[in-house]
Amino acid sequence: MTVDQLALLFALLLGAVVSVPVGERLRLPPPVLMTVLGIVLALLEFVPNVDVPPEFILPLVLPPLLYAAVRRTSWRQLAANVRPILLLAVALVFVTTVCVAVVAHAIVPGLPLAAAVALGALVAPPDPVAATAVAGKLGLPRRLVSILEGEGLFNDVTAIVLYHVAIDAAVSGTFSPWEAGLDLVLSTVVAVVVGLALGWGTDKLMTLLGDPTLQVALTLLVPFASYVLVEELHGSGVLGVLVTALYLVEYAHDADDVMARLAGHTFWDIVDTLVTGVAFGLVGLELHNAVDTAKGHWGELLTWAAAVVGVVVMVRLAWLLPATWLTRRLHTARDVGEDIPLSWRETVVMWWSGMRGVASVALVLALPLETESGAEFPARGEMIFIAFGVVLTTLLVQGLTLPWLVNRLGVRGDTGREKEFERQLAIRATKAARRKLREIEDVEDLPEELSEQMLRRSYDIGLRISPDLAEDERREATRERARWLRRVRRIEGEMLSAARHEVLTARSEQGADPEVVDRVLRHLDVRSLR
Repeated sequence: MTVDQLALLFALLLGAVVSVPVGERLRLPPPVLMTVLGIVLALLEFVPNVDVPPEFILPLVLPPLLYAAVRRTSWRQLAANVRPILLLAVALVFVTTVCVAVVAHAIVPGLPLAAAVALGALVAPPDPVAATAVAGKLGLPRRLVSILEGEGLFNDVTAIVLYHVAIDAAVSGTFSPWEAGLDLVLSTVVAVVVGLALGWGTDKLMTLLGDPTLQVALTLLVPFASYVLVEELHGSGVLGVLVTALYLVEYAHDADDVMARLAGHTFWDIVDTLVTGVAFGLVGLELHNAVDTAKGHWGELLTWAAAVVGVVVMVRLAWLLPATWLTRRLHTARDVGEDIPLSWRETVVMWWSGMRGVASVALVLALPLETESGAEFPARGEMIFIAFGVVLTTLLVQGLTLPWLVNRLGVRGDTGREKEFERQLAIRATKAARRKLREIEDVEDLPEELSEQMLRRSYDIGLRISPDLAEDERREATRERARWLRRVRRIEGEMLSAARHEVLTARSEQGADPEVVDRVLRHLDVRSLR
């Protein structure tokens, strides 16, 4: 990597950090801002072209983004939403691929059907990062965000498999449905088996490592290892990462490992922010590929791109309306945990959240240069232009207007439901603390004063989570106690702050051992978190 390329990377990393507060002020999604930044940089003559081999984009970008997204969900949530996810992540990807292939094959001269299917597959999947990053910050109902997350996690699996099948057919000139079906089954089996094995092995290795720093470092390596290993065994690397991440989220948890959990959340928030920003900055920077292709025949290419954009957008709406209606009809009281849109307004928001992004760009840039016969890959330049037209139009137009649409339709999150669930968790936490206290009292002879104090503290555990747990007649007293606790924490916080300043001052004194100072400071920091 040259100095210019390295400087460009640092510019994108800085932009990723700055885009978060700027986006909050402007009420715009950071991925959209980063795409705009990439476009601006691409138009500046002194900015070098991106020199990242296309085959490296997916392995470098998708694994950490998918792992970070899976940490926000669970296997049971995905299993409960299997019908909406199958309708969106599998069926809709197939339908969009077919519709785009038919239209592109009809309007683009010299585009074979196999190449048209590849084009349909690479523009079919909405980007999981763009959808959740945009929708998750708009205060949407949690059920919509859950569906978008589930769709985003699995639609790349379907699309990438279809893409590879179509590319093989376009390059070789032959296609066998039976071989394609067998490849799909084997790809899935390999991904699931290897993903589970790697998740199990990682869980055991984390227990062996013990140290939170080493455990977090291991979680950074695991997504890349899962992707590369599964791909080497001719499986679906994306599905392999999902299976590994879901296993670790579900089973690799120690309730008492507070430091590892806090460090892991902070670390992956940082990774998610930086990788997302760089990925969408690269989307904008790759604009020069589309511009180079369009020289001399802008009119035709813009017309073809507009037609494909129209197909992609309208097929999603035409599919979502009946699919949502059918899901609601099939939904029963027994379908506990299944998230479905409850109105046409929510369905429209889901439709407009279908933005394309990183995966589409990576796949179109990975198109082969020539076929097995040595001829140029048919209509490769036209496919690149059309794909970038779809990505940039959906990202910028839909991404910039989605906040307005959400406000216009009045779609808001169900805060009452979330508060009730929070209240239930507070009750369960309080009861668990009291059960443990009774077990301790059965074993140890606690003084009455200490026992009563611990009983009050068990009650405070729930009240700190949900103050509404207090009865009406005790609510004011509880609020007064909460105010008193806040005052105690504030004073203690100021005392701990003074202690930290004193310890940091000692760090620069002559003869002070920095490692001892840092160890003491770490104890004070941990105390501050309590």
